[in-house]
Amino acid sequence: MSSSSSNRPPRPPFTRDAAVQKVRMAENAWNTREPERVSLAYTSDSVWRNRAEFLAGREAIVAFLRRKWARELDYRLIKELWAFGDDRLSVRFAYEWRDDSGHWFRSYGNENWEFDAAGLMRRRLASINDLPIREAERKYHWPLGPRPADHPSLSDLGL
Repeated sequence: MSSSSSNRPPRPPFTRDAAVQKVRMAENAWNTREPERVSLAYTSDSVWRNRAEFLAGREAIVAFLRRKWARELDYRLIKELWAFGDDRLSVRFAYEWRDDSGHWFRSYGNENWEFDAAGLMRRRLASINDLPIREAERKYHWPLGPRPADHPSLSDLGL
């Protein structure tokens, strides 16, 4: 797979600190809900599996994210490093969102990421499950955008 001439530190091989940083950078970008911005972290020919949907390339990623965030309103995400290797990261995550009828959900999942030498993600494999929740069960109450630095992590929240 080819990569872009872009450079997205931290780059492989990952240390634990670099892996944690990469995960938080991804979380922050996704919490912007800006598809074009998010897509720049991926190679131009990045391959995804998201639930049962298969995507290839930045254009498909942007279209997917536009659809996603048009449906998943008030989206807030927390990611946490699970494991890492030289050019691979395993991440667990949970995000909260509501549909246009006001029903709330917490979506739990795991992602496997593979990076090129420039630090762009060339493969993303995501498995996700949705749990309906009551609005009173929500745990993510920060303003839309990146999670505040002092907000609890998934582990701190017991998720």
